Amino acid sequence: MAADPADKPAPHWRTRTSSVLTTLAHGSAPFITTFLLVHLSAPAAANLGGSALSTQFMLVGREYYQTVFGERYLVFAPLLIHSTSAILKRLFSPHPPRPLSSALSVTGYATAFIFLPIHILTHRLAPADLAPPIASLSPSELDYEYVKAALRGWPVRSKVLYAALVVGVALHAADGFGIIWSTWIPNLETPGRRARRALACAAVIPVLTGLAVLAREPLFTLVSTAARSRAALTQSFVYRL
Repeated sequence: MAADPADKPAPHWRTRTSSVLTTLAHGSAPFITTFLLVHLSAPAAANLGGSALSTQFMLVGREYYQTVFGERYLVFAPLLIHSTSAILKRLFSPHPPRPLSSALSVTGYATAFIFLPIHILTHRLAPADLAPPIASLSPSELDYEYVKAALRGWPVRSKVLYAALVVGVALHAADGFGIIWSTWIPNLETPGRRARRALACAAVIPVLTGLAVLAREPLFTLVSTAARSRAALTQSFVYRL
């Protein structure tokens, strides 16, 4: 009887490549987690001190993630390595890949291809446009008044975008944590999937309530700066619909 092709051992290079890609995906995760903890502490701080305290937290956080070195090697490089290695692993893994319908895949690809690009465009790239009417918002102008401009100008879609990004990343991290832990520390039991997801959702509640606080605040900025902020936001098609 002929052997089933599915029973043949995978080529060595596929196994080796998959192992390297797994290490890259797992190794980049702590850098992304650190960035998220720093970055999301700012909106969470609004629960205690509104946009003023959020901006102060953001300015401190920028010393970590928005220097020339930090932005390139502590934020964008880990994000690129994590997403690229995960995608390539689907192609080269000697084992059947995780279904695209799984929570880890859905949250990962939705974040990487939808919510994160929109966020980077509207909060990092568009505000730096030198052409009028944006005229490159300075770091002092690109504070939480900018976030409030989005929440007040487009309340529903901004809340949906922020919430989907935050909750999606949290659920992705919850499932990913279990995989990383079982891979590298298999002898130590981790909390179950439901418990990890519940903890992740609980962790983002202060971020979401902080955004709600910001949405209720009036704008404390110059009319001209608010207009430039709206111009930057409308560089994304999401805010032009």
